[in-house]
Amino acid sequence: MSIIIGRGKSARRAYGIDEIALAPGNRTLDPSLADTRVNLGGIEREVPIIASAMDGVVDVRMAVLLSELGALGVLNLEGIQTRYEDPNPILDRIASVGKSEFVGLMQELYSEPIKPELIKQRVIEIKEQKGIAAVSFTPAGASQYGKVVAEAGADLVFIQATVVSTAHLSPESITPLDLAGFCAEMPMPVILGNCVTYDVALNLMKAGAAGVLVGIGPGAACTSRGVLGVGVPQATAVADCAAARDDFEKETGKYVPIIADGGIITGGDICKCIACGADAVMIGSPIARSEEAPGRGFHWGMATPSPVLPRGTRINVGTTGTIKEILRGPAKLDDGTHNLLGALQTSMGTLGAKNIKEMQEVEVVIAPSLLTEGKVYQKAQQLGMGK
Repeated sequence: MSIIIGRGKSARRAYGIDEIALAPGNRTLDPSLADTRVNLGGIEREVPIIASAMDGVVDVRMAVLLSELGALGVLNLEGIQTRYEDPNPILDRIASVGKSEFVGLMQELYSEPIKPELIKQRVIEIKEQKGIAAVSFTPAGASQYGKVVAEAGADLVFIQATVVSTAHLSPESITPLDLAGFCAEMPMPVILGNCVTYDVALNLMKAGAAGVLVGIGPGAACTSRGVLGVGVPQATAVADCAAARDDFEKETGKYVPIIADGGIITGGDICKCIACGADAVMIGSPIARSEEAPGRGFHWGMATPSPVLPRGTRINVGTTGTIKEILRGPAKLDDGTHNLLGALQTSMGTLGAKNIKEMQEVEVVIAPSLLTEGKVYQKAQQLGMGK
C-alpha cells in the first residue's frame, strides 16, 4: 500500500529490525536440537555469521579463529592488509589519532598502492593455518586483481560496494565489471552485494551469484544513508530479496543464500533477520569488540578513505571479551552482544524452529519502538559501542 507524501510523490512503508518482533508458535524445541548450519557456495558453516570485510574487524588471525569457531571471516583485499607488509604499526596509528585528524590520516594511509604479492600472501597465510580464505573486493578491485586471487586459491570471493547491480552505467573510458562473466570465470564461488530490492537481487542471482548481500547503509560504522540518503530499512530489504531467492529457486532449482549485512548488533537482531528470510548475517561492530580484533577497540567503514566523499565513521566500540565468548559464549554480558550462536539457538527453541528454513517461516509482528533503524548509531551508543 502506498503512502502519499505529497501530491507528486508516494512511498511504500518499510520496516527496520527494531520495528518487528517474533511471535511464538504452537511448539517449542530444546535449543540443543536447533540446526543453525548454512551452506555458502558449497562451504558449510555451523555458525551462520560472517565477519565483515573491514580492516578493524578481520585480519589473517581473525579469519583463522572464525574458521575454527565454525563461522567465517572475510578479508578486505583493498585495505591495510594488502598495502603494508606489516599492518600493525598502521593499525596503531589509526587507533591513536584524534577525531579531527582521522579522515586525513585514513586518506594518507590508504593512498599506499595495493600490492598483488600481498594479496597472494594473505590468502596463503590463512590457508596454511587451515582457515577458510574468504576475501572481498570492490567491482573495480575485482577487475584488477581477480586473477591474482584465483591463482592464490581463495575459497570464496565477495564483490561488495555500497550498491552493486548488473546494469551499471559508466563513462566510455571505463569498462564496468561484467558480473556474470566474472562469476563464470572464477574457479571459486562468488558472493555479490550489496542490494536492497527484489529485482536487483534476482538479477545478481541470474548473473551467477553464490550468495547475495542485502543492506545499504544501516550499519553503525556506515554513514551512506546520512551522506547519500540511499537505503531501505533492513527487515523489508531482507524480506524482498528473500522473495527473489525463493522465486529464483522455483525457476531454476538453485538456492542462493541471502546474507543480511548491516545494522545487526545483538543476537535478537540476528534472529529477526533470519525470520525475515536471511540465511546468514554479516556483522562488523560485534566482532570488532573482541580482544583479537585488529582494530584495537575501533571500527570504521570501508568508504572512510575516499578522496572524493569520505563516509563511514570510526566508532570506539571498546573490547568486551574474546571472539569465542562473543560467538559461542559463555556470555559475560547481558545485552545480547555475547554468545550470538546461543541466542539464535535459544530463539529457535522458543519458536519451535528446527533449522534455518523453519526459522525463516516463523511469524513476524510489527512492534514499533523508540529505536528505529535510522538510529542504529544511537543504539550502538546505548550498548557501549559508540562514543
